[in-house]
Amino acid sequence: MRVFAQKGPINTNEVVELAIKRAHELGVKHVVVASNSGATAREFVGHGVNVVCVTHHVGFRGPGIDEMPAEMRVELIERGVKVLTTTHLLGGVERGYANKLSGFGPAYITAATLRMFGQGTKVAVEIAVMALDSGLVPYGEDIIAVGGSGGGADTAVVIRPAHANKFTETVVSEIICKPGVV
Repeated sequence: MRVFAQKGPINTNEVVELAIKRAHELGVKHVVVASNSGATAREFVGHGVNVVCVTHHVGFRGPGIDEMPAEMRVELIERGVKVLTTTHLLGGVERGYANKLSGFGPAYITAATLRMFGQGTKVAVEIAVMALDSGLVPYGEDIIAVGGSGGGADTAVVIRPAHANKFTETVVSEIICKPGVV
């Protein structure tokens, strides 16, 4: 496992390199990457893996706002990337109630626990399940999921996601890389 001294986009190039290398070593065919602008997802194109890009949901930055420029979405799709923009697994309706009522439930506890390993780890687990639930990666196979801490990528994991309704059956079998700071 590679541990970075810093979190954030400074690690993106090395994360791409490490994730692709590990995918080839393990015979993993699918990489799911968090990318709101599309720039990080673009880095995974052309490396012999199927790429799924998971963005923030429309409205994350404000009502009706889609963070991914339309031109980038078209470019990624034309290059064979599957782009998923949907409600976040560990937010969604629960976040709405928490914002209104100042409470929290199991999804918030899960997210907080995963963040102990870093924001990128939480994101990687979340987007892997979202991609599976959307039918964009196959059930029962290891994939590589890539997340970050506010931009770019700083974390990659080998994961066998379970559907959201069986979330606790998700298995993270390897942390390829992550920051050593949270």
